[in-house]
Amino acid sequence: MQTGPYYFVKNLPLHELITPEFISTFIKKGSCYALTCNTNIDEDNTVALLPNGKLILSLDKDTYEETGLQGHPSQFSGRKIMKFIVSIDLMELSLNLDSKKYERISWSFKEKKPLKFDFLLAWHNTGSEESTMMSYFSKYQIQEHQPKVALSAVRDLQCPVLQSSELEGAPEVSCQALELFDWLGAVFSNVSLNNEPNNFISTYCCPQPSTVVAKAYLCTITGFILPEKICLLLEHLCHYFDELKLAPWVTLSVQGFADSPVSWGKNEHGFWKGGEHLYNFVIFNNQDYWLQMAVGANDHCPP
Repeated sequence: MQTGPYYFVKNLPLHELITPEFISTFIKKGSCYALTCNTNIDEDNTVALLPNGKLILSLDKDTYEETGLQGHPSQFSGRKIMKFIVSIDLMELSLNLDSKKYERISWSFKEKKPLKFDFLLAWHNTGSEESTMMSYFSKYQIQEHQPKVALSAVRDLQCPVLQSSELEGAPEVSCQALELFDWLGAVFSNVSLNNEPNNFISTYCCPQPSTVVAKAYLCTITGFILPEKICLLLEHLCHYFDELKLAPWVTLSVQGFADSPVSWGKNEHGFWKGGEHLYNFVIFNNQDYWLQMAVGANDHCPP
């Protein structure tokens, strides 16, 4: 339950994220994250603020030309360029707020092409001060949210047999890491694993060799969850095996926002068919682990 809070701000002007007050209050005193909400990366203008102070804008052609900002064509535009990427380093800008560059960007967002978005915002404060995001944006429609937590038990679940030293699996001994990845997707989607002849929705079956687990626990946390909180969850999972357990392994899967303009690092993200970018940790009872990362076609390979 310690994975929040995060905030939803409606119709927030983009220039609010480049003011000296915002930079000094949030960006310089912790890790600040922002992402436009209810926008489609392949159709709409989208914005993300990264914890390193980089403001990433994915703009359609008309908006890009109207802002007058410097950027580059999206790598996933095709022959006819319809999207442009603009990157603004707020930490660099804050060093000289009297510069012509800062004045031009501020004028663009305030007067030339004022842009407003619904934003998801979150702040990880490295100091002891309480977050002031609610009071800072009090003149706008702001709501505080906690991630939604759903717990369920899955009974008589067919699970693939894994060996931490065998990523590629071993015939009749253990399954491959990629087979586990597919299986997890089926479990998360509540897909039948039996490949029954009268099932016309799914012909998927559990990879072999497998074992039937009497009870498995699935916890789903949904919201704007920060990497710092995910690291905390991962640390708790690693301590799960401090005491002897019957479970051979546990997993932590993280799904990125499909319409985020970035995925890993500053790499540009595109939607294509599903906008996938995700990773999965498998922690074994001997403290070995696997890290699996996946992206869709309109993405760079993760690091």
